[in-house]
Amino acid sequence: MQWSDEGVVLGVRKYGESSVILELMTREHGRHLGLVQGGRSRARQPVLQPGNLVQATWRARLDEHLGTYQIEGLKLRASEFMASPLALYGLATLSHLLRYLPERDPHAALYETLTTLVDNLTDPDLAPPLFVLFELSILAEFGFGLDLSSCAATGTQENLAYVSPKSGRAVSALAGEPYKDRLFRLPSFLIGQSRANRPRADEIRDAFALTDFFLHQHVFEPRGQSAPAERARFIALATPDDDGARR
Repeated sequence: MQWSDEGVVLGVRKYGESSVILELMTREHGRHLGLVQGGRSRARQPVLQPGNLVQATWRARLDEHLGTYQIEGLKLRASEFMASPLALYGLATLSHLLRYLPERDPHAALYETLTTLVDNLTDPDLAPPLFVLFELSILAEFGFGLDLSSCAATGTQENLAYVSPKSGRAVSALAGEPYKDRLFRLPSFLIGQSRANRPRADEIRDAFALTDFFLHQHVFEPRGQSAPAERARFIALATPDDDGARR
């Protein structure tokens, strides 16, 4: 068995004296593990850092075997990430979320969202909204995608302002007004209605409150787990206080 694919490094763990087991999120083969012989060498360690984009060739005698990887670096971003706490917390969080996916299960659309996020993970303006879109993609892959296209009550596509915690569907401003204390605010950038080049900090907070609720309901709590601590730290850095200082 053999295939070649590109992938984002999620992590490594030691194996024997000189090798590592490498965890990749690949374009066509999903989250996939493999042995890298000599992966702890000085030459290979810089390539096998989380967040790097690599070209991987996987070989095994049988499909169910762990197999071995041959790795070539494509985009080595780890040193850039090391200088950015925002990127490090974001990388830890996205890796945690991806590990809920079954191994070797392809998720091509999610992979595209992931690579766009990782390409911009050090940008304090772009990383937060892209991370929200990544979390929405995770929910969709688990079968719990939110429907933000039209109002759940009236069917209108105009003036969408809220999201129902029960249905995960959008609600218009008029239909939701009597119940707004029980609904989530719908940030305009999630439905392409933002007039600003970058979403405001309060919109980012509202977006993360939205994904937080549904991630707990459909991903964390059914498995008896909680959100990783790094997620809260990422959000704190991503949402400046009113005076403009990042927390």
